[in-house]
Amino acid sequence: MISFNYETEFSLNNEKALADWISSVIQAEGCKEEEVNYIFCDDEYLYNLNVEFLKHDTLTDIISFDYSLGKNIQGDVFISVERVQENANEFNVSFDEELRRVMVHGVLHYCGYKDKSEAEEKLMREKENLYLERFQ
Repeated sequence: MISFNYETEFSLNNEKALADWISSVIQAEGCKEEEVNYIFCDDEYLYNLNVEFLKHDTLTDIISFDYSLGKNIQGDVFISVERVQENANEFNVSFDEELRRVMVHGVLHYCGYKDKSEAEEKLMREKENLYLERFQ
């Protein structure tokens, strides 16, 4: 089950389409969807999580807590809508496109993809682009 939660005034207007899309990504990666919670928040909320749980004193657009067991996908994906908007402006893309990129990025981590090395980051970006093209 894909669920959406809000810790800020932001809300999605196409939850069903996004949930179906994320489910299709999980299935295409040969994994089983259990429970993935997206929590949309502001910079301050995500910054506090970053400091408390990861000991990183920086702003970020996404933090994902992976509770997956093997191919059974579950976790919490926290997204700062303020960071997403700033990144969309910086990369000259729409807010919705950047939001979908961040959303699929989080679930791809749960499917086993990493982005620490240059090669891993390249593969992650290729997968993001593939699935972004498939969003209906």
